Amino acid sequence: MDGDETRDARGTRRAVPRPASGPPPMPPVPPAPPGHPHVPQSSPVATWLDVPRADAEVGIWRFGHVPPRVPRKRKLAPASRLGALIPLGIGIVLWSLWLNNTFPYKGSLLALVTPGDWWYSPTLSPQTWQGWVARAVYDEIFFVVLLIAAGYLGSWPTLIRFWLGNRSQPQRAAITAAGAAVALVLVFPVLDSDPVPVYTTIIYLIALFADGWAAAGAPVTVFLVDTSITLAVLWVAARWGDWRPLVRHWRTARQAGPRPDGAPAAVAPPSRWPLLRVAGQTQAADLLSADVLTGRMTDVDCARVGRAWDLLHTQGRLVSFTETVVRHGGAAWTHPSGARDLPRRTTEHDLLVGQVRVGRCGSDERTPPAYRNAGVALDPATLGTSLLAVGPPGSGRTERLTVPVVESLTLGALTGACAVVAVGTVGSSLGPDDAFDVVIRPGDPASVHDLHLYAEATDPDAAAAVLAEGLAGDLETFGAGRAATALAQLIGPYRAAHGRFPAVPVLRELLEGRPQTLAELLEALPPDATAMRRELEPWLRRTGTAAECGPPLADRLALLDRPVFRGFFGTGPQAAEDGAEQTHAARPFSLSAVGHHPLRVRIDLPGQGHEEAAQLLARLVLAQFLAVARANGDRSHFVCLVLDDASGTLTPGTVRAVQRLRAHHAGVVLGLRTLGDVPQTLHGPLLSAVGCRAACSGVSTWDGRALAEAWGTEWVETTEVAKHTVFADQPMTRFIHAVRKLVTGRAVTTDAVTVRQVERERWSASELAHAVPAGHAVLSLTSVKGEYAPPLLVDLHA
Repeated sequence: MDGDETRDARGTRRAVPRPASGPPPMPPVPPAPPGHPHVPQSSPVATWLDVPRADAEVGIWRFGHVPPRVPRKRKLAPASRLGALIPLGIGIVLWSLWLNNTFPYKGSLLALVTPGDWWYSPTLSPQTWQGWVARAVYDEIFFVVLLIAAGYLGSWPTLIRFWLGNRSQPQRAAITAAGAAVALVLVFPVLDSDPVPVYTTIIYLIALFADGWAAAGAPVTVFLVDTSITLAVLWVAARWGDWRPLVRHWRTARQAGPRPDGAPAAVAPPSRWPLLRVAGQTQAADLLSADVLTGRMTDVDCARVGRAWDLLHTQGRLVSFTETVVRHGGAAWTHPSGARDLPRRTTEHDLLVGQVRVGRCGSDERTPPAYRNAGVALDPATLGTSLLAVGPPGSGRTERLTVPVVESLTLGALTGACAVVAVGTVGSSLGPDDAFDVVIRPGDPASVHDLHLYAEATDPDAAAAVLAEGLAGDLETFGAGRAATALAQLIGPYRAAHGRFPAVPVLRELLEGRPQTLAELLEALPPDATAMRRELEPWLRRTGTAAECGPPLADRLALLDRPVFRGFFGTGPQAAEDGAEQTHAARPFSLSAVGHHPLRVRIDLPGQGHEEAAQLLARLVLAQFLAVARANGDRSHFVCLVLDDASGTLTPGTVRAVQRLRAHHAGVVLGLRTLGDVPQTLHGPLLSAVGCRAACSGVSTWDGRALAEAWGTEWVETTEVAKHTVFADQPMTRFIHAVRKLVTGRAVTTDAVTVRQVERERWSASELAHAVPAGHAVLSLTSVKGEYAPPLLVDLHA
């Protein structure tokens, strides 16, 4: 790799293995200065960049996604309209009776609260101006009380709020402002008609209490009355129209100020690289825009350059970014393999946000409104919580879930955003060889790379712990902790004597407790290795006793010490000195490299005839990955392990480690034909350790029961209708019921409707086993931020 940042892996410290066939030739980058007359106005990549990606719920395919509109306006029940009109009709009748002096006891209250010399006895005909004013105030107060009672009984304020609630801002504020203006016009005596009895009533009351019109007509009194009424009307309008949030929004927008001179418009399309222009990197933005519009950049290039910009802009290295773009254009920061795309794609990807589309939700009532008819996608934010997919062969688990995830991660590795280790069997369709940087085929003499048995660990205890998970992690009677202690007592002294860890044949001999091998190791130890001698001496004492723990481990390790694997699982360039016949000269590859480089690794496990060895290797790879992921938590790229078939690989130790991956920017994808391939005691811990779960069509009811318990319950509203027979007491009613039953053939019944909230499973075991159509899956997602998507029925072929 050169040092011009064209193909460097930033922040790396180890050599990156190259593909066996060598890197593909890099496409030429012809010069294209900004403003060139032959630069087109658009291209497929530019169109792809400019497609909006709206913020959406977790798991929704954001490319071109249109968020659902505001939920449909609630309809007002006819009973509510009728309930508002009935009090109004009653009020009109009562007011007409009041005006016609036919209202019973109309003047009784007025005669009690007013002096008798205001009226001509024995009637309530006004004798003085006070009587006339009191009669007018009395009528106006009754009108206001009648209006308030009708509004309260008819729920008029609720209806007004409902009508205003269906209006958005600033329409709602404008309507309430117009209503306030109309109310003020009707209240104040500015029209020829009589005003609404508010202002005049207050003035009349002031005149009565002041015993004259001088105080009521004073300018101060008029000003106070006008101000009080106006503020009261505006306060009601502001509450109903939500004026305060609108004013706060306008104030914030005004404080932001106008756009500075020369700054790009906020609506500049992404294909013009507006973020670079805002930061003042106009030259780099022009060059990248020209490359995008002329088709010299792919979506991988755009995502890779955008990631480099985010990193260097955060570090303040803007000059370095511009210099690299000027030298290499869209080919800057190319992946160390030289690849700028995959040989072929089978799935729809959106590298700008790192999503891969895996299906589409339906529109049934079980699907939340935000997800109906929306695409479903996976990304590093959800894979960071790990994914467990359960489904029998042919259900689409591999073709529609595992393969798209692997393809997305390999594309993400080309952008420097992630590293992937895909583990499958020989002949699996996880991707072509050209799509990976390292392809490991244990047992295949044509394999260029080999799997390092200890993942380049330098600490004997750490190496022994990882190897113990692979050898004895699934043994209930022989735990991984005991196996790790036994292995550390052997590989520690061996490393002290020979400077490397033992290869498979030598380690098997040590575990079998051969006295000659142990004696030779003891003699090879340096004189000052007292601690290592103390580690090895217990093995010499236990050899041949019932307490010996080496034979069970040796029997497991014998699965890898077969002629077909001879020469594999090397531990270094001097592994041949361990006495093994070297029939294969593959280069050992350590999984620790994925913690430092955005590598694409595929491991093809041996097939028929070596199933137990394949499971042992899968457990070993899983244990090594979990150790590497937790040891390199400060990396900038996401690392993911994909196990197409995780049968027999999960142990109590690895399940506990999977749950901690989300804090280390890593995740695993586990595929299972059935949960029965995992010990019964691990079903609950496994389902709780992963954040994303998928149940493909064809799962059994036993698997469905475990998944249903993991997804929990929800509150739903149920309606029960019970029919009760009507028994009549009167002879005529019984006769009518008898005739009706004779004509219809059914007894007269009445319906009893019961609506209640009940707690039910989101998906029951029977529904998961029998109600999921072919080609579908029930998928639930959780992001590393804690966002959650409920179990969704997803069409994997849509």
